[in-house]
Parts: sequence; structure tokens; C-alpha cells
Amino acid sequence: MRPDTAPSESPEFDIEAHGFEVIHSSGDGLGPVDLRVEPGEHVLVIGPSGSGKSTLLQALSGVIPHAVPAQVSGTMRVCGMDTQEHDVPTISRTLSVVAQNPASSVCLPDVADEVAFPLENHAWPPPSIGPAVANALDTVGVSTLIDRRSATLSGGETQRVALAAAIVTQPRVLVLDEPTSMLDPEGIASVRRAIDAASAHASTVVLVEHRLDEYAGARGIAGLPGRTIVVGRGGIIAHDGSTQQVLLDNAVELQAAGCWLPLEAELAATTGLSGGLANPAVAEAVATLGEGAAPRTSPPPGLSEARGPSLQVESLDVVAGGAPRRKRRKRTAAAASTGPGAVLRGVSFELRAGEVVALLGRNGCGKSSLLRTMAGLARPGGGTINGPRPGLIFQNPEHQFAQSTLRREMEHGLGPGDAERVAELVERFDLASSLDHNPFRLSGGQQRRLSIAAMLAHDRPFLLADEPGYGLDRRASITSMRELEHTAASGCGVLFSSHELRAVCAHAHRVLVLGDGELLADTTPFELLRDPELLEAAGLERTPLLAWLLDEGFSDDRSRGILRELDDAGLRVAA
Repeated sequence: MRPDTAPSESPEFDIEAHGFEVIHSSGDGLGPVDLRVEPGEHVLVIGPSGSGKSTLLQALSGVIPHAVPAQVSGTMRVCGMDTQEHDVPTISRTLSVVAQNPASSVCLPDVADEVAFPLENHAWPPPSIGPAVANALDTVGVSTLIDRRSATLSGGETQRVALAAAIVTQPRVLVLDEPTSMLDPEGIASVRRAIDAASAHASTVVLVEHRLDEYAGARGIAGLPGRTIVVGRGGIIAHDGSTQQVLLDNAVELQAAGCWLPLEAELAATTGLSGGLANPAVAEAVATLGEGAAPRTSPPPGLSEARGPSLQVESLDVVAGGAPRRKRRKRTAAAASTGPGAVLRGVSFELRAGEVVALLGRNGCGKSSLLRTMAGLARPGGGTINGPRPGLIFQNPEHQFAQSTLRREMEHGLGPGDAERVAELVERFDLASSLDHNPFRLSGGQQRRLSIAAMLAHDRPFLLADEPGYGLDRRASITSMRELEHTAASGCGVLFSSHELRAVCAHAHRVLVLGDGELLADTTPFELLRDPELLEAAGLERTPLLAWLLDEGFSDDRSRGILRELDDAGLRVAA
């Protein structure tokens, strides 16, 4: 059991804000906010990218104003502590955070030490630390990582380790900023287990999340926290109430703002009818969406080999972090690939001009390592990559930035003749109001939009994208995928990694499935949906909408048309 770290006085509310306002140097911010959260309450926070959700969470933890300078007024209290008067270490004794970018909070070289670190800071008895670490890792489903080096973790594995470090102290308040953004379905289930475990300790939970359908699961809206707060553009609290009421009564407005919605609310916004697919009238309205869908084949119609070269991967061995330089001639490629860092062996496929191909697999299967190796950023253990060197959109956007303003980042490496293209991308990705802002001070969603737009500004024969939907609101996610399609239509081959099966089915011509250290399949999205064993190997699950499309027996083109028209409906409302 954790040491008693509660303050001497027991406040009526775990979180209480009165006229609380944050103004950053850029002029963006949050509030004024009036907010009360009772002990043990679970609260979902949603809103479009850049609205101030992460600012709210940083204020709860005391990072604002103690670590991130900002103009702050009003009061924010956490467990009775004024966040302007108490520093981050003091607040951390009752509040734990899973940051939007988990890699930024993982600071120790070994996983076991990383999870033990909060316990040591809180002066837990040494004999209790080992069992607590093991229990936390088991709760989030990564007990096998306890002996791993932090630098060898995938993005999804890092996210789960960060979650384990957040719950290990059994905090009174647990704050999570998009904890499922890079996770496969198993990882999302681990987040739910962790929150359930926190509930056993009467923890208050504040959850910022985009992937509401995946998080809620088969229960739909009933599977979400009971209370929802909507942070609107400009940092104001637009809605606050029961999740059922907030999401359904304001579905059209929320979709227009760019918020992800659970399926029942999305269909209510699109059709004007309630009840989701269980309502025959809703199902009929959705079925008519795909009637005019144009046939879709792979490779895309109209493309020929003459449009450009292909990128050929042949018998590629992928090593986590890249294979070491061979100092001795007797050290063979096979020896390098069979070392402890080898994650993939003998991978062969072809990426053709004009294609959009999805790279799928469980967290830690080697997706990011494969993309980095193809981009020439990591040395392969063996095999060859033949073709023009591709560009890469990084999984962590800040790893890609090299300039001090968004404007300069967009223009970096380009000439005057590219100005029109840059201006078009800035407008399309809703970045015009941030042109003079520092890229590293943008919200996570804004950073992701910038990383995609900046790479699309360059004319590349092939483009690789590592989780391009990570951290984006619905509108930005759809826009990004449409831009990748547009890039492919111009003759560029596109390969992107993802866990979002709906987006894959709507946009990809092919899917490459990784698992068990190899390429398991090169197939189409809907053939993957029909293969339960391959889905399991990829660590993926059909969402209720995708399962319904299969059950109805629609053709692949019809199903894809329905998915795309649902996306179109959201964009039309938002326009």
C-alpha cells in the first residue's frame, strides 16, 4: 500500500477552478474556466486540436506556470493545493500524469528503473518497490518489458511504460493526455484496465482522448467516462455535463468543430436520427451513402509503370536502432540480424508509384524501425532497398523540426517557386494563425499537422509516414489522409503505419501485415477484415461500423464508399 500522501485537510473537490485563465506568449491559452471535479469522478475532456486541452492538464499538474511560463490568473486547486503556490514535485504526490508525448516523460535507461522512479521520489519502503513495479507493468499488459532498455521501446510500448509509471504510486488524481494515441487494441484495453485499477483506489480520472470508439468498445457511449467537458476553440468550456447528453445533444456542433465522436453520435450528426446502427432507419440511411461509390482497384486505375520507379525491399533484416557498423569482415549480415536488436527478418515487398499502402502490426512489431530503415536513417542488418530515397514523416513530430518558426519550417529547403504550394498547405492544415509561433510550443495536434504539411511541401517520389493520424482531431485526420491520397495520385508511392483500421479501409489500396518478426501478409484492407486469424496476428479488431459493413455483405467498393461519405459528411458540416 502507498504511503499516505493526502493533505491534512480533505477538500470537498479534488479539482476546483475559479476564473482560471492561461495566456501563452503566442496569445493562445485557456479560459477563463470554472470547474469542479468530485473525488472519484471520471471526466472525459474533448475538443479540436489546439483548443487548450493539454494546457488544462498542464495547469492541473503545476507545469503551468512553474515549468512552462505563461500569464495565469484566477485559481486552480488540486486536492486543496493552489497550483500557483505549490510546485510540481509537491503536486505530484497526489497527481500523476501520462503526457501527450510519452517519450518526453521517460527519462531513465531501463524500464524497471523508470517505473520505480516515482516510488523512490515518494520515499516508498524499498521492499515494496519491486512488487509495485511488477504489478503496474502487469496492469498495463507489458510485464515482459521489465528488463528492457527504454531506448529500444516502440512508441506504443513507451506509451504503456509511461502509463505504468503514472499509476504505480496509486495517485489520488490520474491525468491522461491521449493515452491510446499510439496503441493497438490490446494496448487500449490495458488503459481501461489501468483506469479500472485506479478506480479501486478511489482515484479521480481526467482523460483527454480522441479515439472514443476504440476506447468505449462494444458498449459505445456507455463505455466512456460518465461526465464530458468540451473545450472549444479559444480555450473556453463549451459544454459540461453527462457524456450521453453532451455527445448526442451537441453531435452536429461537435462534429463541425472537428471532434472525434463515438459512432452513435457521429451517425446522429450525419443522419439526424438517434439509436445508432441498431435503429433500422439509421442503418438504411448509412447503407445509401455508398450507392454511388466509384469502383476501386489496386493498383489505382490509370497508373502505369511509366509514371515512376518502384521502391523495392528485398530480404530486408531490420534491427531496432539500426545495425552496428561492421568493423570486422567476418561479421556477416546474418550475424547482425540475429542479434538481440533484430525485430524483422527477410522482409520483401514493392511500393509502386501512385499507391497508398498501410503498414500494420502490434505495438513493438517493428513498423517504425522498418520505416526508418527504408528512409536511410537506420542501418539494415541485411538485404537491400532499391529505388529513390523516400521522405519520412516522423512518429514524434518534434524530431523532425529544424527551424524556430512554423513559417520557416514550412519553407525550409524550398525555393520561391514553391510559395504557392506552401500557402495552400498552410491553409489546408489550418496553420495560418500560427505562422510565427515556435514549432516546439505548438500543441501535439498542431505539431503533427505541421510535420505532415512540411514534408508534403517537398516533391518526393516516395513518402513514408509513421502514424500520421497520431494526435489529430477528426477533421485534421481526414484532411491528412486525403492529402496523402492526393500525393499518391500525383505519382508518389505512399506507405504509412497505423492502428486505425477504419482509416486504413477508407484510404489504403493495400496493407502489409507485420508479426512474429516477419511480413505475414500483403493483401487488401477488406480481405484483412475477413480474416480473423490475420487480424489477431496484426493486433487489430473490427470496430462496430466495420463489423456491420461485413455483416451486411457490401462489396469492398461499396463499404469504402460508405466510410468515405461519412468522412465527407463531417467535412461538409465543418466547412
